[in-house]
Amino acid sequence: MRFTRQVLLLQIGVVVLVVGLGVALVAWLLRTTLTEQYGERALAIAKSVAADPVVIAGAAARQQGGPLQTRAQAVTKANEVLFVVITDDQGIRLAHPDPGSIGDRVSTSAKEALSGQDVVSAVQEGTLGLSVRSKTPIAQGDRVVGEVSVGFNVTELTGDVNRLIELTSLFAGGALLLGAGASALLNRRLRRVTHGLEPQELTELLYEREAVLHGIGEGVLALDAQQRVTVRNDEAERLLGTALPVGTPLAELDLSPRLQMAVAEGVPVDNLLAVAGNRVLVINSRAVRREERPLGTVLTLRDRTDLDTLTRELDGIRSLSDGLRAQRHEFANRLHTLSGLLQLGHHTEAEEYLQTLTETTGARAEPPGDRIADPYLRALLVAKSEQAQEKGMELRLADDSWVPAAVTDPVAAGTVIGNLVDNALHAARLGPRRPASVEIGLLADGDTLHVSVVDSGPGVPEPLREKLFDEGVSTKLTPGHGLGLALARQAARAHGGEVWLADPGGGAAGALFVAKLPGLLSTLEVP
Repeated sequence: MRFTRQVLLLQIGVVVLVVGLGVALVAWLLRTTLTEQYGERALAIAKSVAADPVVIAGAAARQQGGPLQTRAQAVTKANEVLFVVITDDQGIRLAHPDPGSIGDRVSTSAKEALSGQDVVSAVQEGTLGLSVRSKTPIAQGDRVVGEVSVGFNVTELTGDVNRLIELTSLFAGGALLLGAGASALLNRRLRRVTHGLEPQELTELLYEREAVLHGIGEGVLALDAQQRVTVRNDEAERLLGTALPVGTPLAELDLSPRLQMAVAEGVPVDNLLAVAGNRVLVINSRAVRREERPLGTVLTLRDRTDLDTLTRELDGIRSLSDGLRAQRHEFANRLHTLSGLLQLGHHTEAEEYLQTLTETTGARAEPPGDRIADPYLRALLVAKSEQAQEKGMELRLADDSWVPAAVTDPVAAGTVIGNLVDNALHAARLGPRRPASVEIGLLADGDTLHVSVVDSGPGVPEPLREKLFDEGVSTKLTPGHGLGLALARQAARAHGGEVWLADPGGGAAGALFVAKLPGLLSTLEVP
């Protein structure tokens, strides 16, 4: 039997038991109350008879029948009682509904009444059957000369009780139907809330959920249809770098705009890159439905920070390698040309060609020289210079640049400087000014590295200035961009620094980006 049906039957059983006990209690209370009422009524009739002077005189004279019998029959008929019995002080009947019983001793004890006490609500078996009777003494002065006993037939009491119980039973039946209906509605609600799952299935789901949530290396974040946090594991909080209290709306959490957008759009998202703290995350989002009913959204989070760091380092090495390869091909071609001129005996042309090569080489961008002592920064600048020259642009090092110390975190420096320079080269290439150029300034201040990058591009458009560092915001038309500046800012903030747009440009010069990187330089100068 299904658990919900067991619950329904148990609830109906409880309702039936409670209603049954209630009816039984009401019946007992009604019978007790009616018995007391009939007893009080019988006592009142008995007192009125005992106060009659004729009855007092007849009882004192121990007169049997006669006026006493007449008075007793009249009271019996007028009050519709079962009997009115009058006795003397010895318990001998002086008046009785059955004349043949006059002169006999009463069948029930008259001791209490003859001692001067009233007897109320006594259900006793007499010669006339079971009755509710009350007794009171007949007093002449201070002396008890007899007693009066008045009784009502128990069948009358039973009839009144039965009528009241019938009414109570109708009410109890209505209460039973109402309770059963409420139990059925509650059972239906339980099935809907649990989606028809049995308790053992819910227990298995709980075990499976705990095993899955805490047994995988990915972050899991589940939201309900109102985008409130319902389930999350420790890995999700670690990757996002913030607490995820259950029941908190997603909009109130300090999370990546890309993650917020992935949930708000309500469409499946695959391998979306987002920045959280100093981490680069890959986000996958899926909407959850059951029987066409939306239940919420589940997001999985994977950390690709290490992979992204290696990728950036590889990109830097590849840029430097491409630049060296281009120079090797260029010098090889020039050497072949020079060798050919010498082999053909054109010495004068060979000298002119060498002179031309010398002038061309002198026109190329100068290496950083002694102004930049760190080998990693020097290699990065050479690689970016070669990259700019291949695209017909110029990358210059500002005249006031000076970094005599070594960089303590080359990856962070490469992330900030490389992304700023790449964005500047892209902006310069799109700008109207020729030759397109980018100027980078590097200045050491203790252990702090200050970076400034200005390009000859058209500047940052007004709509993008406030959200330029948000994920997914980019001036590039091709997809997959919009992380460079966000990564640069996150890398800077990881060291207690900052990256900001100092001048949006748009006039005589392009945009100016400035970065402050505390603790990124060694306090010792590079020899």
